Amino acid sequence: MSARDLPKPSRPAATTATVEQVDTSYLEGLLGYNARRAALAVIEVFMVRMAPFGLRPVDFSVLSMITHNPGITSRQLCTALGILPPNLVAMVNTLEKRELIARKPHPRDGRAVGLHLTASGKKLMREAESMAVGLEADVASRLSASEAKTLIRLLQKVYL
Repeated sequence: MSARDLPKPSRPAATTATVEQVDTSYLEGLLGYNARRAALAVIEVFMVRMAPFGLRPVDFSVLSMITHNPGITSRQLCTALGILPPNLVAMVNTLEKRELIARKPHPRDGRAVGLHLTASGKKLMREAESMAVGLEADVASRLSASEAKTLIRLLQKVYL
């Protein structure tokens, strides 16, 4: 009989750890983790409520900026929203094809083009911004008005 034919010694089975209660305390102490979890909760509601308007969060942000800043340029939008120019070009083209925005010559800069809402864009944004007010109230329902203001102010301190 060779060594190859001998039975291999059995090893004790490895002990497998089991988790009865998940410990998330480390992650819950991280700003990024909490900001991301809060953002995901808000975005989930946003996507459902904005689906009838065909708006993603970034589309809503772009249209809202144009709503409140008629004639804003693409460069200004990129700076204000932190969007890369190539990404904005495709978005503006899509919003223009949907007849929600129109490009018009800038009154002081012959090279620039201002972005404006069309009549259908204005109608859509009146309804979408009204919906946004309601969804913000719903997702912040566990916060007092003062807490919500403080949270917004604190979050802005992180990214502004």
